[in-house]
Amino acid sequence: MFARHVSMRLRADSVIEFARVIEAEVIPLLREQEGFLDQVILLSQESAEAIVITFWDRKESEEAFNRTRSPRVSRSLLEVIEGSPKIDIFEVIVPALHSAAAEKG
Repeated sequence: MFARHVSMRLRADSVIEFARVIEAEVIPLLREQEGFLDQVILLSQESAEAIVITFWDRKESEEAFNRTRSPRVSRSLLEVIEGSPKIDIFEVIVPALHSAAAEKG
């Protein structure tokens, strides 16, 4: 499993619009992409930084999203972010959901 970590700074007073764009435009694109598993969206109230972490079955699935749909996502977010997002790719070593399920079980 792979995770794509995107951090970005939001423009002043754009949190509501950011959430709308994520819900209406970004999440549907993610769900269309083969290999997409899930996402986590984090928002710092103090620094206006947003982090979007998406989870992928294989690195190739994330790369396909990056080539085909990521440019549309970037255009959708232009009005609500400052500067360019920082993107990092990580291999998931121990999935948190599996660890939590094992502890309960």
